[in-house]
Amino acid sequence: MENARITNTPYDDVFRTLLNDCSSLIIPIINEVFHEHYSGQEKIIFSPNEHFLNQQDGNEEERITDTSFKIAGKESKKYHLECQSSTDNSMLVRFFEYDTQIALDEGEIKGNLLTVTLPNSAVLFLRHRTSTPDTLKIRMITPGGTLEYDIYVVKSQQYTLEEIFEKNLLLFIPFYIFSHETRFGEYEKDKIKLKILQEEYGQIKNKLEELLNQGTISEYTKCTIIDMSNKVLEHIAMKYNSVREGVKEIMGGKILEYEAKAIKKEGIEQGIEQGIEQGIEQGIEQGIEQGIEGTVSILKNLGVPTQTILVKIQEQYNLSLEASKKYL
Repeated sequence: MENARITNTPYDDVFRTLLNDCSSLIIPIINEVFHEHYSGQEKIIFSPNEHFLNQQDGNEEERITDTSFKIAGKESKKYHLECQSSTDNSMLVRFFEYDTQIALDEGEIKGNLLTVTLPNSAVLFLRHRTSTPDTLKIRMITPGGTLEYDIYVVKSQQYTLEEIFEKNLLLFIPFYIFSHETRFGEYEKDKIKLKILQEEYGQIKNKLEELLNQGTISEYTKCTIIDMSNKVLEHIAMKYNSVREGVKEIMGGKILEYEAKAIKKEGIEQGIEQGIEQGIEQGIEQGIEQGIEGTVSILKNLGVPTQTILVKIQEQYNLSLEASKKYL
């Protein structure tokens, strides 16, 4: 049977890429949104993004979350993050579907008791209005009583550049251009105003260079942030050539080939190491099948080539080539 897929926007793709490829950007966001105090040394264990929901007609519908993961510190907590360019009426339904499926994926049955743990959930709004709430709520009325939990709302446009760098919320940088969206028409016609926008992006690039020189971020992370900023810019400023080219002139275009090769090699090596490690942990908790599936999903999200994934899971899990292929 053929599964229906939810189409992702370019902003979802950028959000997911940043979280999966630059996992060091996650902890500051979690600390900010959920008022946690993680040090940054904790392990982040990603879960598969694909979930299959059983429909009333017997079909399965595939849904893809932006990202769900577990942070293993003094205690393990599950998190589910989504990115939205704007609100829509179906969002709460999707959150409930995702959250309950994430909980079921790691549900535990002991005797006649099923225990499920819902993740800590939040949504990043790239656009918001004065009427946009600070939290969304899901209420479940059950025979045993009423349960209610919050989905935190993060409004990226509320953060100034100073706050972004002060709190190390570097994941917000590619979406910073949204705070200028309503003035694109002015920038397109007024070179002086466009120059001010370019100067602001010059500050962003200089700050990223400072963090790189301090060893706070890697070359890979810096280049990924710049590349994702350009991807967002290409889409949001599609009709504004001067804005698009003016900002790209400051942030830089494509990475030089030799830099790209070195960065890709670094990313693949890190991804393989982390993916296998997280897959093994998932296998210990849920069983070997889920562990292999988790490893494959993580390595795919990190952009590891298919042939490399095949070789690595054959080696790690002592599988034949045919057995390995079925997990892809």
